[in-house]
Amino acid sequence: MFLIFDTETTGFPKDWNAPITDLANWPRVVQLAWQIHDDQGALVEVQDHIIYPDGFDIPFNSTKIHGISTERARNEGKPLEEVLALFEASIDKCEYLIGHNVKFDLNVTGCEYYRVKGENPLDEKTPVDSCTETTAELCQLSGGRGGRYKLPKLEELYFHLFKEGFAEAHNAAFDVEATARVFLELVRLNIITPESIGKDQDFLNRFKIANPSTIQAIGLAVEEAKKKRIQGLGKSEAISTAASKSTSLHAADVEFAHLHNHTQFSILQATTVVADLVNAALDNGHAGVAITDLGNLMGAFHFNRSIMKVPGNREAYEHNEKVKAGELDEPLKEYPFVGVIGCEFYVCEDRLDRSKKDDGYQIVVLSKNKNGYHNLAKLSSEGMLNGYYYVPRIDKSVLLEHKEDLIVLSGGLRGEVQHLYLNVGEVQARAALEWWHEHFGEDFYLELNRHGLDEENHVNLQLLKYAEEYGIKYIAANNTFYLTQDNADAHDILLCVKEGAQKSTPIGRGRGFRYGFPNQQFYFKSKEEMVELFLDIPEALSNTKEILDKVELYPLERNVLLPAFDIPKQFQDPQDALDGGQRGENTYLRHLTYEGAKARYGKITPEIEERLDFELETISRTGYPGYFLIVQDFCEAARQMGVSVGPGRGSAAGSAVAYATGITNIDPIKYDLLFERFLNPERVSLPDIDIDF
Repeated sequence: MFLIFDTETTGFPKDWNAPITDLANWPRVVQLAWQIHDDQGALVEVQDHIIYPDGFDIPFNSTKIHGISTERARNEGKPLEEVLALFEASIDKCEYLIGHNVKFDLNVTGCEYYRVKGENPLDEKTPVDSCTETTAELCQLSGGRGGRYKLPKLEELYFHLFKEGFAEAHNAAFDVEATARVFLELVRLNIITPESIGKDQDFLNRFKIANPSTIQAIGLAVEEAKKKRIQGLGKSEAISTAASKSTSLHAADVEFAHLHNHTQFSILQATTVVADLVNAALDNGHAGVAITDLGNLMGAFHFNRSIMKVPGNREAYEHNEKVKAGELDEPLKEYPFVGVIGCEFYVCEDRLDRSKKDDGYQIVVLSKNKNGYHNLAKLSSEGMLNGYYYVPRIDKSVLLEHKEDLIVLSGGLRGEVQHLYLNVGEVQARAALEWWHEHFGEDFYLELNRHGLDEENHVNLQLLKYAEEYGIKYIAANNTFYLTQDNADAHDILLCVKEGAQKSTPIGRGRGFRYGFPNQQFYFKSKEEMVELFLDIPEALSNTKEILDKVELYPLERNVLLPAFDIPKQFQDPQDALDGGQRGENTYLRHLTYEGAKARYGKITPEIEERLDFELETISRTGYPGYFLIVQDFCEAARQMGVSVGPGRGSAAGSAVAYATGITNIDPIKYDLLFERFLNPERVSLPDIDIDF
């Protein structure tokens, strides 16, 4: 006889290849259903049991799938030992255990047997899977690995065979009914051959006589199942909304900052321009703003430069540095506007393990000061250099090595505490919370987001309970990926580029769907909007100011450090030694330029003189005369040594000064080449001069 079975569980395993003896790895079974059919397909037995959750709870996201909540399971569930005993009595009657993607069901059920009795009776039976390369070839659905057809989901295989869907998918009892019908039809069509299940041709002949036409479903009570599913889901709890509160709070009275923001440096995942992020925060009257790109600090310099340009910030920084150095006996000045450099790290179990894909949890880490920034840089570099596997990953061990002067936010729905609570269980979420609280103490904050998602409403309630129980402060955030709500469509197009998907493809999971955000609320909301969202818990807003108060400003921009060029005495200016100026270098470069120009052009025309003066003025204003002198010096030395020097390439060929001083051999005036492409006052970094020897 054939036993067809299916399970509903608390989620998915962390490692799909782990042995069933790894009890912590495999999810718990919350529903076990099966049917027994004889060799001619006749129904012999039907059983369906919900299991009482003893020592675990059923996470919210699992309940959304199968409709079995912890409360429902406690009301309707039977003890695990009782259900396993019933199942074992049934499998003793059968030779074959059949399922769709049966390996998962065998593993989770086998793990439960091992938990209860230390052995697994399922090992003694022969498994038969309806999810194979054979059924993939039958359905011919594109998108499989290596250009092959993808393995069909139960719904897809069912539709291919019967040209109709089936009710209540993700209810084990109805999935069993569908799997049984699929299996028996595959046997009837000789797609699952007699040989593959240890039978002979006689078996198939008898089976076809008993089943001359398409196999029919046995017909379970769909409406009753739907009713129970809806009851199991219940109503999504939410923290009271602003509209239902009588609390009076005005945006002008609130000091608030967005501390979880992504910019264009979260590559192909966000559209916000760094300078626009800072300006939006200033225009909205925020007390500060943070940059927290995914896994990198590529936007940190641009962000810091914009922050230091805010009126009063540099003055406050210089004053405070003098106070710290003991040069001033005055109180520290408050920064007019605080910029926080942070990063949203992918924190995995083991950053060096590439045996399985583990993107980890997304945790927001903020720097308090320049030392904290250096620690962020070390962590980001570690993730890129040693932890990169699909994404740049770090782990908790390396985070603890560089934890000094860092603040941690629990993150959004992909943060560890939130993800575990929604997808694994409260016990695991609590353990994660305790770890972060233990190691970061008052520098660990719970992050509350309100994008109008059921998952957020559900997890926020638990986060507030944790906050009260453990004395952990919480902050309001909006986890932004674009600046205004109008940018949501452009952001969605960017995600399509990243995923290689058509925008016309609907957002969702599975075949025929694509990745996308659930709504258009992930934008940089005004202070008024945030006050309205968090009117019932105003401390979530004010706690962002507490984080800002822990942060010191520091400039990342500095003058280019070049070797001091030894210029002839007649060109030296004594004032340079006093103030670090470059008068002597500029004078000597001008001398070399005009001497070289005479040799190159013969007669210096007004056009040539105008071009040379313009370039020399630009070089002087950008602070790079020493750079030109150094490059000119080693090019000249190479020629004197008999080393061949190339004519010059790249944007440096657009410089008449480089041509006149012998750095290049291409006349930019003759060929109408642009100097501004090589060097202009808006350029941040040192320009490249490409030399071939």
